[in-house]
Formats: sequence, structure tokens, C-alpha cells
Amino acid sequence: MEDRYFYKTYFRLFAVVALQNFLVFGVNLADSVMLGRYGETAMSGVSLANQIQFFVQCFVNGAASGLVVLGAQYWGKKDVASIKKVFSAAFAVGLLIAASIGGAVLAFPAGVLGLLSTEPAIVAAGAGYIRIMGYSYVLFAVSFLLVSLLRSVETVRVGFYACFLALVVNVTLNYVLIFGKLGFPAMGEIGAAWATLASRMAELLFVLFYVFFIDKKVRLRPRDVFTYEGVYFKDFLKAGLPLVGSGGSWGIAMTVQTAVIGRLGAAAIGANAVASPVFQVVAVLYTASSSAASVLIGKTVGENDIPRVRRYTKKLQLIFLVTGAISSAVLFFTRDLIVGLYDLSPDTRAMSVVFINILAFTVFGSAYEAPCLVGIVSGGGDTGFVFRNDLIFMWGIVLPMSFLSAFVFHWPVPVTFAILKADQVLKCFVAVVKVNRYRWIRNLTR
Repeated sequence: MEDRYFYKTYFRLFAVVALQNFLVFGVNLADSVMLGRYGETAMSGVSLANQIQFFVQCFVNGAASGLVVLGAQYWGKKDVASIKKVFSAAFAVGLLIAASIGGAVLAFPAGVLGLLSTEPAIVAAGAGYIRIMGYSYVLFAVSFLLVSLLRSVETVRVGFYACFLALVVNVTLNYVLIFGKLGFPAMGEIGAAWATLASRMAELLFVLFYVFFIDKKVRLRPRDVFTYEGVYFKDFLKAGLPLVGSGGSWGIAMTVQTAVIGRLGAAAIGANAVASPVFQVVAVLYTASSSAASVLIGKTVGENDIPRVRRYTKKLQLIFLVTGAISSAVLFFTRDLIVGLYDLSPDTRAMSVVFINILAFTVFGSAYEAPCLVGIVSGGGDTGFVFRNDLIFMWGIVLPMSFLSAFVFHWPVPVTFAILKADQVLKCFVAVVKVNRYRWIRNLTR
């Protein structure tokens, strides 16, 4: 009976969250692919701008992860009132982050993107796109946090439906506005930006309607969103801030990586424009694994059933390894098909294939270490470890070595790219030891 509950719950959470996250990244991927047919410069500019969107998503996901960790543990105790209070704290933090970054890119679009690339035409294309996209960051944050609230109480399908709606709106409007159909002028990257903004609005309206008029588990009311209690806010900051810091650190690191690649020539920028969305889509699988594991482990810790936590941990690790092997194989054998979606120069095409080959190797490590550390360890209550681990590997090893590779030793671009992704493999050794010591089990509820 326990096995049936475990596998049914895990794969239900995994499948729906994976589909939801795929659709979230699919909105950006649709912009990139459709603009790839419009022009390489527009595609590269939007890819740069989408790194800022990815940066926002990392920070907001950190706040959402803190919400899910605490919410799932309270859900194990069936304490819905406390879940609402934790949500109000997470909402305040996530909204502040999204509004701050949105304000910065709206005020200095070219300046922000100029940090990522020295190619004037690419920066100009991205700046036009981000001037509109900056307004979508707050919309995304509100939707994502509400969906995460529902996920913490094992309601997961709503996020998928909302993201599916956003993707349909985005692709439809992309076709009309990018290429100038149905009497509209061809707007290129500007049309893609308006299409994405409209899709975020549709997504938010759908989620708001469900949360306030249909949901029967949390029964959130508008006043609950802005009702803060000091003890719960402190609890969220203690448990959630390390996850916000980890997500933000990851987002900053990915932005720095883009800046490094952005200084290695137009072919490298174009290849990264192809590889980045691919990596984000593949990352959907291990992100979904992390989310499902976090809810399962967090809820079980909240129920104070430690022997079952240990049994779940062993089963989850095996699932993560299988997921990684499948992801790597799919990515490797579809690399030519992926690159064929874009209209690229020969140099950019060749480098894109090499980049995807590297990702096919490193994603196996990602599929194990990320769910182990973000899902099991953080979900079990040790939310600070992931942040410390990321600081050591990313900022202490990967980024310094990539700078030396690119600007001191002048090694080939693919070598630098491989170094930038090396932490995904190195962290596996830490994950094996950390997870199987079980010192991360901590009940964070009141």
C-alpha cells in the first residue's frame, strides 16, 4: 500500500509539474524558435533578454521553493491556517524581487543587456524586446507563487492548465505579430514581446479565478495575501531565504555565464541562443523531480514518520538516475533535429551541435544532484545546505575557471562552455554523501 501511494503521488506530481514547467519555458522557446525563422540577430537579442527572464524565474522559484517546503510540512499536519500565513510572507518577498528587477530593466534596458554582450545589433534587438517584457515579471511572480501554494497541498493540475493557456496565446500571437499576419505589420522581436506579455496576463487571470473561486483546500481570500504575522514571516525568512539566495545565485551565475559566452563572438552567442532554451527545457525534468520530491518528503517529515522518509529517499534516488539517463539519451539523439529548427550560419550550426553534446553529458549529473539536494535535502528541512554548496562550486570553482579559460588561456569556446557546466557533475559526489547521511531531516513547523 505504501509503495502504491509513493509511486502514484510522485509520478502524478512529477508529470504535471514537468508539463507545467515545460510550458513555462516553452513560452520563451517559442519566441526563440519563431524569431530564428525571422532573423539570427533578433533571435540572439531575445535570447539575451530571456536570460533576464530566467534570472527572475530563479529568484521567484527560490521564494516559491521556501513556500512549498514549509507549506508541505504544514500540509502533513493539516494546518491550512499556517499555510496561508507562510504564503503571505513568500508573496511579499517574491513580489519585491520581481518588481525590483522589472524596474531595473525598464529603466536601463540597453545597459542591462550590455552587461551580457558586446554586439551592438544584438543588444539593440534585445533592448526593444525587454522594454515590453519587463512588465511581465510581476505577473509571472504572482502566478507562480499562487501555483506553488496549490502545489504544496498537492493540487498540481491548475498550473499545467494555466501554462498551456499561456503557450497557446503566445504562439498564436507570435505568428500574427512577428511575421505580420491578419493585417498586422511584421514586428519581429517587438511582436514577440507583446505576445508574451499577453500570454502572462491570460495565465494570471486563469490562476486567480481558480484560487479565489474554485479551490476548496486552502480557501485563500484576498485579505489573506496581505495579512502578515511576524513569527511566520521570520520562519519563512529562516527557511526560505537560503532558497531565495540559492535561486538568485544560480540565476546570477547563469547570467554571468551568458556574459562570458557573449564575449566570445557571434557564433558562440548564436550557439548559446540555441543551447540555452534546450538546457532549460531539459532542466524541466529534474526541476519536476525536485518539486515532487520536496512535497513528498516535506509532507512526510511534517507527519513525523522518519522511517518512511528514509524509505522514500532510497526510492527517489533510483528514479533520479533513470530520469537522467533517459534525458541524456534523448538530448544526444535529437541534437541534429533541434539545430535544424533554426536558420543558422554554418559556424553557428556546428558550434550549436557541440554545445548540445556537452549538455547531453552534464544533464545526467543534473538529473541526480539537483533533485537530491533541492528536493530531498531542502524538502526535508535543511534549506541552507544547497545555498552553501552552490556558492562553493559555482562561485569558487566553475566561474573562476571559465574566466581563465576564456580570457587568460584562450582555450576553444567549447572547452569554456564545458567548464561552465562542470558543476552539474561535480555536485553528484556531494549529493551521494549528504543525502544518505539523513542529517537533513528537520521539522520546521510550529
